[in-house]
Amino acid sequence: MKRLSSLLAAVLLTVLAAPCRTQAANRPLNDDTIMVKLPNQATMTLITKNKAQLKELRTYHLDSLMILLDSYISQADAASKNAGNKAVTMEFYPAKDKPGTNAPEEVRITVRAEDTKSTKTTTKVGRFISVTVDDDDDNKGKDGKKDEVNITFGKGGSDSLRTAENKRKKEERANRAVKNDFSVDLGLNALTNVSTPAGQLSPELKPIGSRYISLNWHYDIRLGAKGSPLYLRTGPELAFNNYMLDNNTRFDNSTGTTRIVSSTDRSLEKSKLAVTTINLPLMAMLNFQNKKGHDAFRLGAGGYVGYRVGSHTKIKYNEGGRDHKDKDKGGYNLEDFQYGLQGTIGVRGIDLFVKYGMSDLFKNNRGPQAQTLSFGFSI
Repeated sequence: MKRLSSLLAAVLLTVLAAPCRTQAANRPLNDDTIMVKLPNQATMTLITKNKAQLKELRTYHLDSLMILLDSYISQADAASKNAGNKAVTMEFYPAKDKPGTNAPEEVRITVRAEDTKSTKTTTKVGRFISVTVDDDDDNKGKDGKKDEVNITFGKGGSDSLRTAENKRKKEERANRAVKNDFSVDLGLNALTNVSTPAGQLSPELKPIGSRYISLNWHYDIRLGAKGSPLYLRTGPELAFNNYMLDNNTRFDNSTGTTRIVSSTDRSLEKSKLAVTTINLPLMAMLNFQNKKGHDAFRLGAGGYVGYRVGSHTKIKYNEGGRDHKDKDKGGYNLEDFQYGLQGTIGVRGIDLFVKYGMSDLFKNNRGPQAQTLSFGFSI
């Protein structure tokens, strides 16, 4: 292990002096690749995109990096003694453990117990630099090659490093006290508990045409200790509600009271009331995960409050061989404030929702008495 530490020190010091070492290389080079042969017959390969990436190594303290690696290598070596014939891989995240110290983001060490003379160490320094050392006391590894040191510059890094980094980020997100995400609700609207004065038509909706769309910016606040499945969900929602009338009827507000009237002078292709609201939900959520850390089952229930920010009616008809669309903005005696109950249930990547409006859609005695029901799925 001392030999490995010496080799790492030589590698990192050589990187800073790479331009002069490059001139001593015997093989042809190009602008992107630098080959360096060290005195102990090890070979170092540098792959860079530009000089700025090479200079980035100067910002790291080599002495502290060597002390850090010695500690991690000792831990990996001790763990390998109890591993039988299996290789032991250990991952460390110095930058996460000691934030603000300019430490490496990730150190990945693999020790092969069946051949304790061979140790492979991968260190990710910053976002763009990874160092891999394959040390063998006999100067020849299991694959017949001599000791190798590979330093790679680039955003992606190796597949193993990317996998480990993605795993770490996923675990961090799962353990956050507050998580936020964006989702879209797609569904349908219906009217319930409908009643109208005697002699007036009742609003009958086309099921497919009465669509519900909501853009949601949700915040899930964990309740309890780390790993608790209980969350409190809130966050703004911008909802678009369409209430599409059937039976060639339309909304009429000419008398100051919103009524449903028949269209006797023309055949209506479409007749709807569109309402835009801003809602704020407050729901208790249970989010259970499987053994791999993936979302498996979700369940939530609570309420919401909302405020109407816009509304209009729209009819579409054909007259004189031409299509006409009449759009009229107005309040149509709608209640500005809305409130109700809502719930959601999800399995893996599929979420279903339902929202029940406890407040009336129209003001009292100023329109049909009705409450809303919205249901659908989230993406």
